[in-house]
Amino acid sequence: MAPEIQKSDIVLSQSGRDQGRMMVVLDTDADYLLLADGRLRRVESPKRKKRKHVRFVSHGQEELARRLREGAKLSNSDVRRALQEWQQPTIAE
Repeated sequence: MAPEIQKSDIVLSQSGRDQGRMMVVLDTDADYLLLADGRLRRVESPKRKKRKHVRFVSHGQEELARRLREGAKLSNSDVRRALQEWQQPTIAE
């Protein structure tokens, strides 16, 4: 069973023009998610997409989740950084 998608989670778009793109969940409701990737889909105009058209990939960063819960404004660079850090995790020595 897939985990419940929440704010700050990273999802993969499975349909539409943005198919195959990783995105961060900015907000949720019963049927829809608001998604942004910081480049083509900016925070100022997030993509509204049905839950069934995305696949859960990973939980997002704690810092990003905290800022979304508090209602703090996110920048596009914050979203890009979160996606990049997920794709290229740091290697602990």
